[in-house]
Amino acid sequence: MPLLDTLTLDTGTDPKHTVIWLHGLGANGHDFEPVVPEFAFARERPVRFIFPHAPEMPVTINGGMVMPAWYDILAMNIDRKVDAEQLRVSAARVAELIDAEIARGVPPECIVLGGFSQGGAVAYELALTYPKRLGGLFALSTYFATADSITRNEASEGLPIFVAHGTYDPIVPEALGKRAADYLAELGYEVSYHTYGMEHSLCLEEVRDMDRFLNERLSAC
Repeated sequence: MPLLDTLTLDTGTDPKHTVIWLHGLGANGHDFEPVVPEFAFARERPVRFIFPHAPEMPVTINGGMVMPAWYDILAMNIDRKVDAEQLRVSAARVAELIDAEIARGVPPECIVLGGFSQGGAVAYELALTYPKRLGGLFALSTYFATADSITRNEASEGLPIFVAHGTYDPIVPEALGKRAADYLAELGYEVSYHTYGMEHSLCLEEVRDMDRFLNERLSAC
């Protein structure tokens, strides 16, 4: 299977730091492209931003409409009934992008993975199962869809995780973000939890907090 199609942005020549950011349901890799110029950390060092495009598939909760999706969502109850196998296939395909970055000389600890909504659920699965320790994980307006079935890799122990959520989110209730953060903290991960007075979106204050998190993670590698 070929690598996922991606939007790739380098902020300098031959970057040795990489951020892989997964979009949400129905969007594509261009969704968070406008955020890159807002990151001060990426002006201080060359950084490669990789925004993968999800494959198109029918989505049950949207009447079977075909759209970009990392996995099918079967029911919109509070715990989100999802196709976990499709989610893991997507995680495996994103893992190939991490492998490619390592192959070009980027140490795994200099790679930070994250995602928004559906993309965040895939990022949780991948970051905690990947066989090498990554630099960090960010999970935005999302939920830990595979918390009950994941087989975590010991390489992820103590991984720094930035979790952020809107307090007025009508799509993914903030309770799901908080539940994931609390659970991961209990498992020994270094979790920082942030809330913002917004709906299912991204805000400038959140971007500033992400900037500090990413700067800390990539300065440490």
